[in-house]
Amino acid sequence: MKKNSITLSLCMIVKNEESVLTRCLSSISNIVDEIVIVDTGSTDNTKKIAKKFTDCIFDFKWIDDFSAARNYAFSKATKDYILWLDADDIITKENANKLLELKKSLSTNVDAVAMKYHLTFDEDGNPSFSSVRNRIVKRSRNFKWFGFVHEYLEVYGEIIQSDAAIIHQKDKEYSDRNLRIYEKSISSGKPLSPRDKYYYANECLDHKKYETAIEWYRNFLDEGEGWYEDNIQACGKMADCYLNLDLNEEAISSCLRSFSYDSPRGENCCRLGYIYLQQGDYPRAISWYKIATLIDLPANSPFINQVCYTWLPHLQLCLCYSRLGDQLTAKKHNDIAASYAPSNPSVIYNQEYFRNYFKEQ
Repeated sequence: MKKNSITLSLCMIVKNEESVLTRCLSSISNIVDEIVIVDTGSTDNTKKIAKKFTDCIFDFKWIDDFSAARNYAFSKATKDYILWLDADDIITKENANKLLELKKSLSTNVDAVAMKYHLTFDEDGNPSFSSVRNRIVKRSRNFKWFGFVHEYLEVYGEIIQSDAAIIHQKDKEYSDRNLRIYEKSISSGKPLSPRDKYYYANECLDHKKYETAIEWYRNFLDEGEGWYEDNIQACGKMADCYLNLDLNEEAISSCLRSFSYDSPRGENCCRLGYIYLQQGDYPRAISWYKIATLIDLPANSPFINQVCYTWLPHLQLCLCYSRLGDQLTAKKHNDIAASYAPSNPSVIYNQEYFRNYFKEQ
């Protein structure tokens, strides 16, 4: 007997997204069976654009709580499964085909589908930083969003990983909205969860409030109640704060602290390599960059800066060996970097440099 495809609701919360909403909905409208748009106070043409794609448009009074808005959107869905997107996300044609195949083959025993979320890309169009999100959930499970900022969808049961991916194409200027929401909550005396402390520190880092960020990263790590992946990220981000304050020894200690939570990650090995490179300590820089080239991509991490496991450490090894006078080894590492990122400007510059250098020898 032929298996019927599952039905899929798209649920989105939006506000003043007229510049990107058509792009997003056009990329997904032929895949989903229902589009639910929850508007949290647009003053532009967002709702007018949404009406071209759906009649399921609802207003939700903004209360500085992303989870409340997302849970309201989920409550309006009527299909078997729910997919969520942000307005500045898109589905490429390749990933659209993968999602259509997923709809046809998905077992109704599956409770949630995780998908990669590609946030940045290199010059060759390869993802350079990605995370993993639970993107599709069974509606009857009534899964909920938690967290008033940097919300997360809590799922359990049968969870699978799809090879389809969502592409993030940020269009708006970076705002201080999330920072303001956190600071309003703190000033009201509302205690932050361990996760909120971590994300508030991230907001402080993004807004160059380095001393405050360090304070909250320390608080988060010292309490010992955070998820180990967030702990690893916090160590690296705290190191970045120290580097911006020219506190190299503290930055080194922060990177090394990350190794207490799991095996070394390429991101923190590259940070250590960078610190020693800046100090002119090329042998120690080389040792850390070499380690980064040997580390496999962490299979279970939802946050991966892929360049730290591919071309970046080789490009930096090229620089280190070149400064030590070993141009042959330097070229070898630039060639490896080129195999990952052939259009990288630094790789191309080095290729020309080595062509001229060895021609003169």
